[in-house]
Amino acid sequence: MLLALPLAACAPGGEATEPTGLPDGVSVELQQGRSDVAARQAQVVVRNATDETLVVGAVEVDDPRFADAIVRVEDRESTIGPGRTVGIRVQLPDVACGDDAPDAEMPESHVTFDYTLADESGRASAGIEDPIGFIGPLHERDCRAAAVADAAHVSFTGFNPSPSGEPAALMLGVAPTGRSAVLITGIQTTNLITFDDGADATVETYPLGMDVREGETGAAQIALPIVPIRCDAHAVQEDKRGTIFDVEVELDGEPAEIELAASEDLRGEILTWVAQWCGFGG
Repeated sequence: MLLALPLAACAPGGEATEPTGLPDGVSVELQQGRSDVAARQAQVVVRNATDETLVVGAVEVDDPRFADAIVRVEDRESTIGPGRTVGIRVQLPDVACGDDAPDAEMPESHVTFDYTLADESGRASAGIEDPIGFIGPLHERDCRAAAVADAAHVSFTGFNPSPSGEPAALMLGVAPTGRSAVLITGIQTTNLITFDDGADATVETYPLGMDVREGETGAAQIALPIVPIRCDAHAVQEDKRGTIFDVEVELDGEPAEIELAASEDLRGEILTWVAQWCGFGG
């Protein structure tokens, strides 16, 4: 009995109970919308097809592609009426890479949550589907970024705005760690920002050609000449990914891409500059 205690859950009434399958009429999915990406979150979507009110408490999703469990963002309960669907926001932890990466090609996600349904209380546990398949690409992308970070710390370090019609300078810093090597070949435009090549033209990918070699530790900084790719006001007001850039790299001779986002403060500076550059800023 003592060995079994850590596996038991406490129902809302305080009585220990073992996890069971999903209650009849209840289904779950793991989804990630566009608004979840920046905060590195997702949603456990719970559908209540019963005739009773469902109350969901603690939620945890286990997936071997992550280093820790996925847990709900807020410590609260969600009340889901009959025939209703609710998305419970969960926080995604760091992914598991290298020796900690899962061996299976298609690992399974597993959800566990506390619930009350009518007069029944307990802990449900079952497999959970990822219908849009966001976890696989996220895992691959993050592990690739981790491999790049092992060779160099790559970040946006500053921003120098410009008058309308002239390119601003977005500063890209590269600080080698000396542990491994990476070739940083270029950086792509976003849906809001592109690059000026100095000849009154813009380019989709700005070439970098930075060869970071193992054993090197000298930091470098590059001024990226940027201009707005569009000047409609709603593009700035509704922006979600305008300051998230795809950086092209080569790892062990294989081409790849990583995402590089501006910090919140830097993002605000860039969006303010776009508004003023385009003539609709305050």
